[in-house]
Amino acid sequence: MAAASSFTAAAKFLAPVAARSAGDYKPPLPLPASASLRPGRKPAPRLRTALAVSSDVLPGNKAAPAAAAHSAVTREEALELYEDMVLGRIFEDMCAQMYYRGKMFGFVHLYNGQEAVSTGFIKLLNQADCVVSTYRDHVHALSKGVPARSVMAELFGKATGCCRGQGGSMHMFSEPHNLLGGFAFIGEGIPVATGAAFAAKYRHEVLKQSSPDGLDVTLAFFGDGTCNNGQFFECLNMAQLWKLPIVFVVENNLWAIGMSHLRATSDPEIYKKGPAFGMPGVHVDGMDVLKVREVAKEAIERARRGEGPTLVECETYRFRGHSLADPDELRKPDEKSHYAARDPITALKKYIIEQNLATESELKSIEKKIDDVVEEAVEFADASPLPPRSQLLENVFSDPKGFGIGPDGKYRCEDPLFTQGTAQV
Repeated sequence: MAAASSFTAAAKFLAPVAARSAGDYKPPLPLPASASLRPGRKPAPRLRTALAVSSDVLPGNKAAPAAAAHSAVTREEALELYEDMVLGRIFEDMCAQMYYRGKMFGFVHLYNGQEAVSTGFIKLLNQADCVVSTYRDHVHALSKGVPARSVMAELFGKATGCCRGQGGSMHMFSEPHNLLGGFAFIGEGIPVATGAAFAAKYRHEVLKQSSPDGLDVTLAFFGDGTCNNGQFFECLNMAQLWKLPIVFVVENNLWAIGMSHLRATSDPEIYKKGPAFGMPGVHVDGMDVLKVREVAKEAIERARRGEGPTLVECETYRFRGHSLADPDELRKPDEKSHYAARDPITALKKYIIEQNLATESELKSIEKKIDDVVEEAVEFADASPLPPRSQLLENVFSDPKGFGIGPDGKYRCEDPLFTQGTAQV
């Protein structure tokens, strides 16, 4: 792929698609010449990659034909990407079935359609690298290596889940895999990820504990709606100020629950907010795993070398409603069909076959293998025990006996007098 003058220059080559749900977006007026960089201030670092994307966010740009090419991947890499994406899709489809059968409770947010982002980034990480996710976290956990049976058991609320049944759909966590959690409140995970990146830098520079490869890297995943929140801006500033080894990954699926991204922010081109803080920003086609992977590789390597953070906006789309409780009536049918035709798994499969990296029968064997893995995960979760009552207040109070458990070791709430004088529900 031809090199570009900067990571942010990618926007100049991006092709628009009419904004189907929120009207045409008008870009902000250009800054006057007097508004150039202050004396002594350095521009955002220049990186190599420029990528084309069919965009609902970027207005008035023409695509560069040469930018449609992919970087080369080996057969092994291509099959790893395909297997991980298929695992995410089949797992989430099974979650929908189990939810409607009453095996899962509460809100369950599925990742269908966005697999290229999780796979494109996380499969480039080392074991010691960290991932911080959102409420849409099942597939991030799978990509980081958490076994499907542990994730499914957690969704079933069972003791064998990765959080012993206490986290559920929105709070996946696994210390062995350095998955630092799904976070239900938007923006809540970004400060945690920034703290993890600070810890990595401290270990590397002060304690001299990092690997020979360089710093451990943290990926912070969040959506377009989060980018209007204060934590986002505060952490961009802190990460760039201290040159922290973090990549901020915006999964811009164009909708914050029922609010169109184009109606919710003064400038919908989120990647531009990176250079405002002095870090590179890039907008990439989040429906193409090879393009995502190329951008991710450079951003991760840059962080590992100690060159600081990067903001990556992946324009993607969820194929289901916001959650399984959402009837998905706000998005227009033509918008949904447009993105369904750009299914990232179908696109990767086509690429693999056209490039003679594998045969269709080999890909079907992978799909069959994943079907078996997910079926086994359901059987394991269904047969697993529920958490014991003794687990209820663990990791909640520093001194449970001083609050939830009486001097006799029994739960105070089981005392008939515990609710005396309160309303009975």
